[in-house]
Amino acid sequence: MKLIRFGQSGQEKPGIIDGNGDRIDVSSFGEDFTEEFFETDGISRLRTWLSKSANNCPKVSKETRLGPPLCRPSKIICVGLNYAKHAKESGMQLPTEPVLFFKATSAICGPNDDVIIPKNSVKTDWEVELAVVIGKRASYVLESEAMDFVAGYTIHNDVSEREFQLEREGQWVKGKSNDTFAPLGPWILTADEIDNPSNLNLWLKLNGETMQNSNTSDMVFKIPELISYISQFMTLLPGDVISTGTPFGVGLGLDPQRYLVPGDVMELGIDGMGVGKQKVIAYQ
Repeated sequence: MKLIRFGQSGQEKPGIIDGNGDRIDVSSFGEDFTEEFFETDGISRLRTWLSKSANNCPKVSKETRLGPPLCRPSKIICVGLNYAKHAKESGMQLPTEPVLFFKATSAICGPNDDVIIPKNSVKTDWEVELAVVIGKRASYVLESEAMDFVAGYTIHNDVSEREFQLEREGQWVKGKSNDTFAPLGPWILTADEIDNPSNLNLWLKLNGETMQNSNTSDMVFKIPELISYISQFMTLLPGDVISTGTPFGVGLGLDPQRYLVPGDVMELGIDGMGVGKQKVIAYQ
């Protein structure tokens, strides 16, 4: 199943993409895609409800804005340097255990919303990533059981301001959390739709030019290991997002380096998860 949210920013309603590719309004189900929805086996309950009620659900125009496909999660946990070639292009050592950082949930926006270059930015960069949506509370999870905690997957553009991230005192979070720096979607693809998340093509184009083109098989730490590892340090709540790292091809790693400017257009996708498209604009 493909979960979407649609409508004006802050007023999104829940929906799905059906087998015909139509957008279907499931507001009458009575729940948004929140922590409570995932915690109470909402995907199964929605699927059962649709088996009886789908014919009564209105279609949504494809001109309608898509919002982030889940209501604000408690946290976004990101994994740094999780593709071998990306670590190399960044001039950093391959990690011996996952590198973790947080991204503010206030950075979340829709898959086709504008990305704003923040005030005083000089090095805003792109990063296509596979994001895992957690389906139930997870603490001290065994790696062998970790996939049981996955609700689904979506696309995350881990937009990053490299000067804020790497050249200013403190943690990476400053370069990761600016408004609009976490476009998510267009949809959450439920876990049952993916046979092997470690074999998915992912790519990003900038103004039509392919910048990133790789496969999740190049991950240093695979998804079960990441879920288990993170759960040793914090409780993962239903709806939480784990962004699993980006492959090579970011602006930081180019020679000469290249960063986003107003008017640029990023287009990015992952097998089965659709395509997001974000225009870059200046802070005003």
